[in-house]
Amino acid sequence: MNVDLACGELAFLDLTFAGLDALPRRGEERHAHDLLRSPGGGAITAIGAARLGLTTVLVSPIGGDAEGDFLRAALAAEGVRWAGRTVARSAVTAVLPAEGERTMATFDPGEEVTAAELAAVAPAAVVLSLPRLPLAPEGAAVYATVGDAEARDGAAATSELDDARALIVNEREAELLTGEPDAGTAARRLAERTPCAVVTIGAAGALAAAGDELVRAPGHPSIVAVDTTGAGDLFTAAYVWADRLGASLQERLTWAVLYAALSVRVPTAVGGAVTQSALAEAGAQHGLAPPARRSPVPMKEEAR
Repeated sequence: MNVDLACGELAFLDLTFAGLDALPRRGEERHAHDLLRSPGGGAITAIGAARLGLTTVLVSPIGGDAEGDFLRAALAAEGVRWAGRTVARSAVTAVLPAEGERTMATFDPGEEVTAAELAAVAPAAVVLSLPRLPLAPEGAAVYATVGDAEARDGAAATSELDDARALIVNEREAELLTGEPDAGTAARRLAERTPCAVVTIGAAGALAAAGDELVRAPGHPSIVAVDTTGAGDLFTAAYVWADRLGASLQERLTWAVLYAALSVRVPTAVGGAVTQSALAEAGAQHGLAPPARRSPVPMKEEAR
């Protein structure tokens, strides 16, 4: 089985309290209209990539509990192969979205993917957060991401970015990593450490620095955000999809911004992850032609 993409980030079960009229303040109780279960964490990127037509594997420990049973069944239904190991308990996040914002509370049992598990999959590309970059299989194109806690810690693992095809972060993470006050300057600073630094800037879109080039893709402010959970994960999925098709940096950004924007219209990240045909239809409405499949991009080729 040829694997286009392996996602090496921990999978969570997301419990989304949908339909809150506002986020609870300290000591306050609010009622949701619905409670939804969906795959979260690394499973979001894996499912998004699969819906876009990539052969995708999730390499993550998942619990041998009811939550784990749900996750494995959901992945199988999406055609995502699970190549992790069974552990005692699954990671769970409670998500409270309201008014375009969200708060989250997470239980993480502390289990981690291993280098051997990733290597056994032999993927063409892999998505890994900064602390996990040393686990990347040899020869795989690496798309690096950052978590909020890692960005606050200064992410010493940025020294591993020389061989990454791209670093994908949000504006807050970029500014924390560099100390720079704006996304453009932060992207240029990060591009000194990696061939391509991509910074998402919420509803305003995204920008990327590669060498001396700074590319921007505008957002879609007319789209009303219901739940922004996982938008960054789906941006990453679409960026990898476009890159694997040989798209230019501008095309990668444009398609990834659109994919992420489409995802926030409904509760849960997976609920908003559209298929390749739906993305192409939305792109056509914006005058975009889907990137034609070309030969796989050489791993060490310049990011531009």
